Amino acid sequence: MAFDLDDLDPRQKKAQPRNLDSMNIEDLREYAAVLKAELARVEDKVKSKQSHAVAAASLFKK
Repeated sequence: MAFDLDDLDPRQKKAQPRNLDSMNIEDLREYAAVLKAELARVEDKVKSKQSHAVAAASLFKK
């Protein structure tokens, strides 16, 4: 029986959503702020990687 090695890669695991029902309003706001900061960090990384990809593509398109 064959298996995919990607199934063993821990980076492929998806984070489980937090239980929001047990959180009060202050905790929910704090959690939302953390998520927004993480989203901004991810978007910055995407932009950085896109600019590197564009630079690499232009370098090899001669």
